[in-house]
Amino acid sequence: MQSSRIPGFYRLSPEERLEKVRELANLSDEEAEAIARHGSLSIAQADRMIENVIGTFELPLGIATNFLIDGRDYLIPMAIEEPSVVAAASNAAKMARAGGGFVTDATPPVMIAQVQLCDVDDPYSARMEILRIREEIIRKANEQDPVLVKLGGGCRDVEVRVVDSRRGPMVVTHLLVDCRDAMGANAVNTMAEAVAPLIERAAGGRVYLRIISNLAVFRLARAKAVFKADAIGGEEVVEGVLNAYAFAEADPFRCATHNKGIMNGVTAVVLATGNDTRAVEAGAHAYAALRGYKPLTTYERNSEGDLVGTIELPVAVGIVGGATASHPVARACLKILGVRSARELARVIAAVGLAQNFAALRALATEGIQRGHMELHARNIAAMAGAKGDEVDAVAEVLVRERRIRVDFAEEVLRRLREEGAT
Repeated sequence: MQSSRIPGFYRLSPEERLEKVRELANLSDEEAEAIARHGSLSIAQADRMIENVIGTFELPLGIATNFLIDGRDYLIPMAIEEPSVVAAASNAAKMARAGGGFVTDATPPVMIAQVQLCDVDDPYSARMEILRIREEIIRKANEQDPVLVKLGGGCRDVEVRVVDSRRGPMVVTHLLVDCRDAMGANAVNTMAEAVAPLIERAAGGRVYLRIISNLAVFRLARAKAVFKADAIGGEEVVEGVLNAYAFAEADPFRCATHNKGIMNGVTAVVLATGNDTRAVEAGAHAYAALRGYKPLTTYERNSEGDLVGTIELPVAVGIVGGATASHPVARACLKILGVRSARELARVIAAVGLAQNFAALRALATEGIQRGHMELHARNIAAMAGAKGDEVDAVAEVLVRERRIRVDFAEEVLRRLREEGAT
């Protein structure tokens, strides 16, 4: 790909932006049409994806620019309804370029399948018995998905925990499964079902739940960026971001919104690529809560006075199977990204999460978060009041300047503009 720095991208029309992305990502006419066509997911396609289909529900799909990740340029598709998110990510990525962009890493794509064993009199003895047949459990699990094993994945290991509960001790077996380029839910659930009889026979008791865990602690993605002080507004901005981070680290009420801002970027990319947003959201927030609810990012000042941001979170995503394969726009978004593996996609998502968080903290520490939100919100209100074409921007400008972003005031402003235009 050429550089993801596209000056003036936001000034182009949607059609011109898509044409630019089509050229850069080498999309076919069919793929570009799938993105541009309103209602690109047909009823027949939707009916194969979920139950009781009556239609489809669309969200805006935007492109975040300027991302330099591990020395490579990326255009980032983001599906989201919230104003200013895409612009904020693009702006943060532009600032990060001065420090070399984002450096990322990801662990192998290992997911956990849990098998819950109850009604055991001697749980620690049962744990030993389950571990004693570890190789048999692994072999049985891998028999369920020979294709995954052939691709280099499959069940790698077995862990067994004794969990105290209000219903008494439970013996919980974890299958650690390398899912390769799939998210992996179907594969690990099938394996958990298959090994349940072996566990009951070895340890006694009764197996109940056999299900994936979305706290994917073995499937982590990390990103780092050096935000040069001069590029982000100087020492005062560095101080402001560090203070904002310290607030989130100390206070769970602030931390919830801090992490939500991260997920603005993460979830938008997960959704655009047809992955499971609920799984990634659950895993991220659970990971943040492992040692008391804490930020998923960290910020420090280096010896040169620049701001260094890092992020670590579980990112269970795939590039094969599920909606990533069946949704035409999701397939096109993966092509725009140009990722070659699930691990690469996870690394990109981590970089977007860090960029989104930095943008929010910088805005909070300087001009406040509302400015970008309100400018776009004002345009929506202007349109709701009946403004057309150039009237939308003219009305929105007055609403923002007067800090009265309401439909009734927008109607009044629009009436005045039209009266002035008629005289």
